[in-house]
Amino acid sequence: MSKTVLFFPGQASQYVGMAKDLYDSSDEVRQMYQMASDEIGADIARLSFDGPAEELKKTRFTQPAILLHSLAVLKIIGEDLEAFDYAAGHSLGEYGALVVTGALSYEDAIRAVVKRAAFMEEACVKNPGTMAATMGLTPEQAQKVCDDASDVGIIVPANFNSSSQIVLSGDIEAVKKGAELAKAAGAKRAMLLPVGGAFHSPLMELAREGLQQFLEDIVINRPKCPVVANVTAAPVTEPNEIRSLLVEQVTSPVRWAQTMAFLKEAGVTKVIEIGPGKVLTGLARREIKPVESINLDTLENVSALASV
Repeated sequence: MSKTVLFFPGQASQYVGMAKDLYDSSDEVRQMYQMASDEIGADIARLSFDGPAEELKKTRFTQPAILLHSLAVLKIIGEDLEAFDYAAGHSLGEYGALVVTGALSYEDAIRAVVKRAAFMEEACVKNPGTMAATMGLTPEQAQKVCDDASDVGIIVPANFNSSSQIVLSGDIEAVKKGAELAKAAGAKRAMLLPVGGAFHSPLMELAREGLQQFLEDIVINRPKCPVVANVTAAPVTEPNEIRSLLVEQVTSPVRWAQTMAFLKEAGVTKVIEIGPGKVLTGLARREIKPVESINLDTLENVSALASV
């Protein structure tokens, strides 16, 4: 039987002007942005709509801005959102997946991501690092590259984005060496990324500890359908497991390629991406090869789906 998954994008999907049409059309959405701005201590609506892009790229702003965009779509589409069988989000996108399944409230997801982003930015400052994208390595080759480069610092596979794209993360010199070794190992590409830190690596331990403490007081419900977790690439429904995986996710690799493989095996034939950009549907078209894929980014996208 045909199945549908909802995808929620992660960091690097942001763009200046994102969600302005959604914001202008809904009092509820405006209230969400105001709440987030109060939590952050900065006008996240102004940053999302007007930039500058360099400011919006800062982790403490990027993560809440992307989540708010996804949640704005959910608020506006409301009951017109079609039935789905699974939800999944790339890194911070997992919080959107937990909202749409009822595991997290809108308010708690926003608070958690604001804290997560602040903790991660603090970790970036205290433990400087970077990331590099590689194309054409197997997971085993990527691990060997990290093992061989670890003599100059911490380096780990951080994102298994697709069957051909793996991102390395860690200390700056180790990642530079890893990129060189990746090319020597046959990678089609290995390039340093313009990111603020070594996400999904042990250098984020400070952020993991902060988030663990914060999430202890957050209510997590049993989701109405499974969320495929980044850490395990497997469905999760137990609240305590969800909580522990959200904490573990900060220093663990994002297993997105494995997530897509699971969904394909589970019979998913329709992908709906909720939030800014088309990164996840683009990956899905190559890996899952769905019969149908839809992006819900703008008010026009949402209105078109609601009118069907």
